[in-house]
Amino acid sequence: MKFTEEHEWIRPEDDEDNVVTVGITDHAAEQLGDIVFVELPEEGKTVAKEDECVVIESVKAASEILAPVDGEILEVNPALEENPGLVNEDPLGAGWFFKMRVEDMSALDEFMDEAAYKKFI
Repeated sequence: MKFTEEHEWIRPEDDEDNVVTVGITDHAAEQLGDIVFVELPEEGKTVAKEDECVVIESVKAASEILAPVDGEILEVNPALEENPGLVNEDPLGAGWFFKMRVEDMSALDEFMDEAAYKKFI
């Protein structure tokens, strides 16, 4: 798993070529407070690094999740439409946002591993 400075996590899927799952960290979920709405991207959409992909509304603020790398959105987490609080309950698991096919997996090398992320926060 890799981590961005924007408090997103990126987990490569072992069974699929160039597919990663993206979500936010425990730290980000805590900072946002109770999440009440999540707007997910369209499946099949091609995104470039730093394109807005997800809009999150919490009791404290609204914020955007940006694409960590270039790729195509393959799947979104339908459970978040009915239960956006999953992001607070299990941000590294059931609260994932989307899966994407990454154009270049070496692009993940620029992100932090878990130890570096813990130092960062």
